[in-house]
Amino acid sequence: MTGLSMKHLRYFDALARAGHFGRAAESCSISQPALSVQIRELEELIGAPLVERGGRNIRLTALGDEFAERAHAILRSVDELEELARVAHGPLSGRLRIGVIPTIAPYLLPDFIKSLALRFPNLDPRPREATTQKLIEDLLEARLDLAIVALPVSEPALAETALFDEEFMLVRPQEDAGKPVPSADRLHEMRLLLLEEGHCFREQALSFCNIEARPPRDMMEGSSLSTLVQLVGAGIGITLIPQMAVAIETLSSNVCVSRLREPRPSRTIGIVWRKSNPLASQFSAIAEIVRDAGLHKQAQSGDTLAQAR
Repeated sequence: MTGLSMKHLRYFDALARAGHFGRAAESCSISQPALSVQIRELEELIGAPLVERGGRNIRLTALGDEFAERAHAILRSVDELEELARVAHGPLSGRLRIGVIPTIAPYLLPDFIKSLALRFPNLDPRPREATTQKLIEDLLEARLDLAIVALPVSEPALAETALFDEEFMLVRPQEDAGKPVPSADRLHEMRLLLLEEGHCFREQALSFCNIEARPPRDMMEGSSLSTLVQLVGAGIGITLIPQMAVAIETLSSNVCVSRLREPRPSRTIGIVWRKSNPLASQFSAIAEIVRDAGLHKQAQSGDTLAQAR
């Protein structure tokens, strides 16, 4: 097929995934008219329509569906060839797409990125923050190279490396500082502020508090740990946050932080990547940097807790 290029395949793949010309154009960093021209050109090369136009969203034709599947497979293979070439050049270099869940990203990324730049000066890290489910999807579709998440993810195509464990800390209004730390059963009876659905930290907190999938009516939700801590400071309720978040989230908040009673809830932080990724043999060095950054952040949180006593 004369004239077919990788650019055609990448633009069509973006359109097939987005289902919308505007969003696809944005993901490709081009204008919507330019994307439309490229898709029209591809259809002329194919000799048949690939897209049903009309309405806000687009639909692929039967040929478009099959073409999208084949194009995506080709693009994945090309990406893996590029990664294979990078391995042959020695130390990690070039683009590295790193996914991080929201309850880790703000606290771990600054130290991690700085250490990564010192260890691999020719590496171009591209961090992306998203929920675990989205990161796993992007890993499997080769849109990410690795992800920093709470384990386990239990996906057969992915390799997992555990790095460190961290406790969940109880955050209460400052006036509760002298009160005994409540048990998990008692937390169930209190007004609990948790992240909205889709966050794995929410599910872990619900499990510890013995709250079933249907939470209490008076439980409140927030989109970030920062929001939850500020609401606690306003006297609205209590919340749980991961240990690495303590130093940052409680810095200017009218709250107190306590360790929970035994058995204390915790999570395991690790990194995951596709087993087929040619760079997998070099990811152990990345794992070490993530572990060091995480332990450093935990130490900072430990200092914050000690000063609060």
